[in-house]
Amino acid sequence: MKIGYFTNQYPKISHTFIRREINGLESLGAEVVRLSLRRTKEILVDEEDHQENAKTVFIIEPSAVKTAMKLAMATLGCLALLPKTAKLLLTLIRTGQEPAGKYFIYLAEACWLLKFCSHQQISHLHIHFGTNPTTVAMLCRCLGGPAYSFTAHGPDEFDAPISHALREKIKRAKFAVGISSFGKSQLYRWSDFADWQKIIEVHCTIDEKMLTSPTKPIEQNNRLICIGRLAPQKGHWLLLQAVALLKDQYPSLKVCFVGDGEYREVFDEFIRVNGLQRNIEILGWKSADEIIEELDNASALILPSFAEGLPVVIMEAFSRCRPAICTQIAGIPELVTSENGWLLPAGDVDALAHAITQVLQCDVETLNRKGRAGQQAVAERHNIRIEAPKIYRAIME
Repeated sequence: MKIGYFTNQYPKISHTFIRREINGLESLGAEVVRLSLRRTKEILVDEEDHQENAKTVFIIEPSAVKTAMKLAMATLGCLALLPKTAKLLLTLIRTGQEPAGKYFIYLAEACWLLKFCSHQQISHLHIHFGTNPTTVAMLCRCLGGPAYSFTAHGPDEFDAPISHALREKIKRAKFAVGISSFGKSQLYRWSDFADWQKIIEVHCTIDEKMLTSPTKPIEQNNRLICIGRLAPQKGHWLLLQAVALLKDQYPSLKVCFVGDGEYREVFDEFIRVNGLQRNIEILGWKSADEIIEELDNASALILPSFAEGLPVVIMEAFSRCRPAICTQIAGIPELVTSENGWLLPAGDVDALAHAITQVLQCDVETLNRKGRAGQQAVAERHNIRIEAPKIYRAIME
């Protein structure tokens, strides 16, 4: 069976777990074609991502004119099939939050996808994220295309399940995947009871190099690392406020941000106004090897998010024997416990400052013990050798 792996943007810095899942399926003998709606605007820093980029087929071209012609030709070739999608298309337009024209673009992309899958003899599509790429795959299936499945990560799908037509997508899918027990429960919540049997749990995984290469013991307790896009849902603004509260009492406190985003200028201004230049450093995006180095030099990971699925960066920190400070939301408490980190309420700057204080006052022996417990947890729950066969079996059944 030839499988198409389809997402909105691939490869992408934060989507390395998709690459690992593809590699895991290929190690089991599957032939996988990489498909993406569009290229990421991020600058890829990892050599493996550059290799994946060369293997990926993109629907949307850099030229808008070329893309329009490509989709128009595909749609003309499917004219006789379009009436099949009328009812579904009207449902999507009625319940969706996007302009009606957007759904006609999705239909055109589905027409292109239908022809591509037929030409490549792709018999199953697996999609990451239950948002617009799954909409395109569902329309493609309605046109007569291959069966599809999808992995819902959250929080986007669960924030707006009706406008994302989550119930319809699950109904028409061969199976649907939650990345945690919490994620699976949300798929249960937004599907018909008759479809519960097609919902499975498959965990995201980490790079085996992170898990198997030698780790450094923690030698100090004042350097925290925060990895992720600089965006409101990540709760970084509260983290900056917490550091401002603690800087006088703990002048050696250092928080390093690995990542970038639309709020970079706002961050830089807050750091300047509050005199946090010695306490906060924004490092930008890093390659996998550089992230290992940053984690190995940190005392703990800190992730004060307001909305998540189950962040891969926690798994990466645990793989390097670093404990984690996280908010108790979504699937995070399934991995982070008092044995390997600290859980706190989301949105509470005082609780966040208190958790940071606990790390600063913690002896390195305790930090190392928590870090080892985290490594054991991630090795048991997020191993590609265990998780890839789950997807493989579900596709092959």
